[in-house]
Amino acid sequence: MSISQMARTLNESATMKLNEKASILRAKGEPVIHLGGGEPKSRAPFDAILSTTGMLNSAEIRYTPADGTPAMKKAIIRYTEEFYNRLVAPENVIATSGAKQAIMVALHAILNPQEEVIFPAPYWVSYPEMVKLCQAIPVTALPEDGTFYPKLQDIEEKVGSYTKAIIINSPNNPTGAMYSEEFIADVVGFCEKRDLYLIMDDIYHRLIFDGRTPINCYDFAKDLSENSKLIVVNGVSKQYAMTGYRIGWAVANKRLTEVMGIIQGHQTSGPSGLLQKAAIGAINGVQSSVASLRATLENNRNIMIDSLKSFEGIKVTVPDGTFYCFADFSVYGKNSNELAEFLIDKVQVVTVPGAEFGMEGYLRLSYCGTIKEIQKGIERIKWALDLNSPSELYIGDRKLVRDWT
Repeated sequence: MSISQMARTLNESATMKLNEKASILRAKGEPVIHLGGGEPKSRAPFDAILSTTGMLNSAEIRYTPADGTPAMKKAIIRYTEEFYNRLVAPENVIATSGAKQAIMVALHAILNPQEEVIFPAPYWVSYPEMVKLCQAIPVTALPEDGTFYPKLQDIEEKVGSYTKAIIINSPNNPTGAMYSEEFIADVVGFCEKRDLYLIMDDIYHRLIFDGRTPINCYDFAKDLSENSKLIVVNGVSKQYAMTGYRIGWAVANKRLTEVMGIIQGHQTSGPSGLLQKAAIGAINGVQSSVASLRATLENNRNIMIDSLKSFEGIKVTVPDGTFYCFADFSVYGKNSNELAEFLIDKVQVVTVPGAEFGMEGYLRLSYCGTIKEIQKGIERIKWALDLNSPSELYIGDRKLVRDWT
């Protein structure tokens, strides 16, 4: 069977693959603990549910404009004014089927074949594949100092004549690192100076800990005219625990937003009207659910970090935000894919291999589940890897005996 050259270069999403494997095992009744996902246990805000009831009762659920309903755009404008202190017009806004689609249509709108997109490593697993879908070249910038906190020089050294855009995701998936205000200011200024597009993936910007406040990229932009190449992406999936609703958005200059809407119109048409209603309810409603989720995640983070400290040789940087911690397990195995497979096969704990994020020897562990799942999951991992642990472990009524060295 013949498939395109571009399609042959793509890799399956590691997180989606692991989610599928976990679902299959659970369907068989296996006691799987999923420490690999990015999906909070919290329910969607009541305002999100309530706002959809009228449309459901009417049974009038129809096509929507390709770039989002007027009400959805109005909610995004309100959100942008409240959290970014920036008033934009409806023509600056596009609603999409998730933040991932916002990034995807932005890349389709700006990239030509063989142009380059730079992003710091570790990076979200989809960035390289999304760039490749545009027949462009992904370029990773690993912080030279060995931390998860890049400096402008790390980015600048990768910029060449084919560079078209930079993607910044802060707080970062998979590390949870919140990049410094100085770095964000430097990148915004650098992109303006070099006439590069800057995509700010802000999907976790309100899920930050230890009293931190979100960093507003607009504060550092000198050009906020319709010539600006700054694209800010966000959505309801993470902060409102509405992962299955698939509503995101982008804010950009009017011409770019228009082109993104045209592309989206041919790809998927507009996002579901019902789900846009839910997103409007979440954005315009009581925001206590976000504060509650943030507090829960911060507590869960602390529990996971304390549990990981019981390991010998594991190195972990305390996350500043998100759902994730990115721990160096290389003392137990340099091949993170093999290590992740080992853990799910031996003790039925799902983790995500660091190789998928551009860092071998690491595992991404999620703390957006319950405290019991975190503690039991880390206990199982420790039993599987630490040969000084007791040789037996009970998972429910099942007794496991370690028969490997």
